[in-house]
Amino acid sequence: MTESRQYGDLATQLITESRRSTATDTLLKYNDPLIRSILREQRQLDEMIDSTLATSDDSEFDGNNPSLLIYQTTILRNKRCLLAYHSHRVDRLRDMYWAVGGALPHLLSDQDIRGKLSPHEVDFLKQYNSAVMDFRSEFSDELDITASITQPPKDLHVLVRVVRDCGVIQTELGTIDFKKGQRFMVRRADIEHLIVQGYLEEV
Repeated sequence: MTESRQYGDLATQLITESRRSTATDTLLKYNDPLIRSILREQRQLDEMIDSTLATSDDSEFDGNNPSLLIYQTTILRNKRCLLAYHSHRVDRLRDMYWAVGGALPHLLSDQDIRGKLSPHEVDFLKQYNSAVMDFRSEFSDELDITASITQPPKDLHVLVRVVRDCGVIQTELGTIDFKKGQRFMVRRADIEHLIVQGYLEEV
């Protein structure tokens, strides 16, 4: 522990980073070096508690040691900050997942986003997607839970323009090859996910 830094300062930096992420509505790069530093601090505090207990006179020690209170309080605070940081990131990952209509390959193909994730966060997204797909398969014929519901549709069919090539898609009218610049009148339910993912836009 250096003289220029107090216990808990690293965890405060972590929470400040989460607040900045919320304020700017962006996902910042996973701060692995800071996380590791906090974990090292936790181990140091554990060792200091063990050392303090070992040097205490058993016949007189009643557990009321100010140093122990400081060490234990810092450990608990660091844990809360670590949990808050990771909970914040998981919430943002879920929001990003649903923002692209549950299209995980589309989300992970974005190198800017992928570069900000830790390996564990990538695993979380894959497992979360698997759970969503399992749940969705039970009633996919009646309801698409990955479709956007922020603006309920007024019509069953919608006129769309292709913003990016997305290949051949199976629709109620048959197969359609969506190529950039073309326009189609299609059933909204067939292409809602493509609108959410940014391949198509309503005209």
